[in-house]
Amino acid sequence: MVQVANQTIKIHVLHTGLVKVDKALPFHGQFRNPLAVTGLFRSEVNQITLPVSSYLIEHPKGLILIDTGWNKLVRTSNWKELGMQVQINKGYLPAGWAVDERLAALGYKTSDIDYVLMSHLHCDHASGLPLVKDAKKILVSSREWRVANKVPMVYLPREWKSVNVDTYEYDHVHVGPFNEAMDVFGDGSVLQVATPGHASGMSSTLVRGSDNRYVLLAADTGYAAASWENMVTPGICTSRKKALTSLGWVHEMAHDPNCVEALANHDTQTEQHVIELPY
Repeated sequence: MVQVANQTIKIHVLHTGLVKVDKALPFHGQFRNPLAVTGLFRSEVNQITLPVSSYLIEHPKGLILIDTGWNKLVRTSNWKELGMQVQINKGYLPAGWAVDERLAALGYKTSDIDYVLMSHLHCDHASGLPLVKDAKKILVSSREWRVANKVPMVYLPREWKSVNVDTYEYDHVHVGPFNEAMDVFGDGSVLQVATPGHASGMSSTLVRGSDNRYVLLAADTGYAAASWENMVTPGICTSRKKALTSLGWVHEMAHDPNCVEALANHDTQTEQHVIELPY
């Protein structure tokens, strides 16, 4: 386990790809056409390009990577990586942006990572899993794992076929929209909080410092900060009711005075930067 020298928690916000989608996918209800989120029968003028974020957390108890972005295969062929899903998501990965390349630029090998925590297993989050398969432990919620391996039209299980993925169960705690979370280190500093709706087993990551200030990595509960400001869920949801419940919790957390930042995974307003919290 890599020990971080100082007693701070450092969060690196990294862009590990770009994704082009229909405008209807980030924000539900923009278009009456129910197929708009798929991009079917819609022109290029309706397409927008969004960042795909991953996060490296340098913690005194170990290194954590949240999500993996795109596999390098999208540089040469979206079709080979995504198959029919290329109609919904088109991936782009500039040189130096792959997750292993981002880690190398920060001085880390992928084998240095103690935990890869997957918010959920949609392709733009899980495509890069083979690039970090030698991390010490790769974890996803058991709910997400069950669904992801049974719904191949929504997920691409071949993306983790060669990867050793373990699962975790949520504990009943007084955190999150459904009072469910997994405490990574057992000290309350990093929690995987159940925020289902967009995906059945999706987790957001709550990173809390010793001064009670925190950073909320809200995954795809909303595609941008504007999502929880305006209470607009993603276009694709397994449960709209749960998605709104999760989004309401994120809204409240984002407006708490102790919130340093609340970040959506695909927000065009989010630049790469570093956040520090005391441990």
